[in-house]
Amino acid sequence: MSRPELSAQSPDAAPVLSFVIPFYNEAPNVEPLYRRLCAVMDHRPESWECVCVNDGSTDSTLLALTALHAQDARIRVIDLSRNFGKEAALTAGLDHAQGQAAIPLDADLQDPPELIPDLIAKWQEGFDVVNAVRLSREGEGWLKRASAHAFYRTFNRLSKIEIPEDTGDFRLLSRPVLDALRQLPERRRFMKGLFAWVGFRTASVFYHRAPRHRGQTTWNYWRLWHFALEGILSFSEAPLRLASYLGFLVSLVSFLYALDLLIQTLIFGNPVKGYPSLMVAILFLGGVQLMALGVIGEYLGRVYDESKGRPVYVIRKTVQGNNIDLL
Repeated sequence: MSRPELSAQSPDAAPVLSFVIPFYNEAPNVEPLYRRLCAVMDHRPESWECVCVNDGSTDSTLLALTALHAQDARIRVIDLSRNFGKEAALTAGLDHAQGQAAIPLDADLQDPPELIPDLIAKWQEGFDVVNAVRLSREGEGWLKRASAHAFYRTFNRLSKIEIPEDTGDFRLLSRPVLDALRQLPERRRFMKGLFAWVGFRTASVFYHRAPRHRGQTTWNYWRLWHFALEGILSFSEAPLRLASYLGFLVSLVSFLYALDLLIQTLIFGNPVKGYPSLMVAILFLGGVQLMALGVIGEYLGRVYDESKGRPVYVIRKTVQGNNIDLL
């Protein structure tokens, strides 16, 4: 694989690197993130841009990003029409990245820009994907760390696609990978799974994840549960198989129980069975049926969403160069 061209380019040429950063109510972190990014990149030969996606923020995030663009034309702002969620905002940023490689970052500075040179070094060695793997997660409770650890292991056991363990969205993606991701049409997107699904030659670098710089996360345990469920249902049919196996097991137990009743009736007569055992059997079978229908409904709902063909995101305006484009 040829080595990426890292020389400085003219202002009109495509940059070498694109940093893709979704923002949702992250106004206090805009300036610190920009300063740390410049501190890393201004001493390097690669030209770069920063694609900032405002995901329907209700604070002054958009104003801060627009002001930053006025100071530095390398800052491009994509303002979505509402909050579509992080996966959609990340997709929007990757779709509009112009660089030979893109590096998604979290706006809260938990993904350290100082690790970027290590990602670039692996890219120069010929890798198309360079994952940033977390060795530790400071500022997070034991329950969140344990649930995240369990999710990655559970996902990889249930899915045919294996995602790198303890790895978020922070990674380097080469242009062939970005082009492949743009060909994936699904609307309900689990980006960690999509990054793994497209394949390509992959390497890893390791780091210790810092706490949030400022502000409070909007990811509560309920949202994290839905996010984990979305990932598993998007890349695994195991829940459907589990429902089938459970139905088969219940049918087998019911057949054995019926056989036992028949034998007892032939040998001992037909005593009247108790009301509690009857209700337990009815409620158990009803619960199993409802659970199986719920699993089928989750998959059917995803098929329904995909059949509508709605876009993943809608852009209200873009701020780049000397233009503000309203869409």
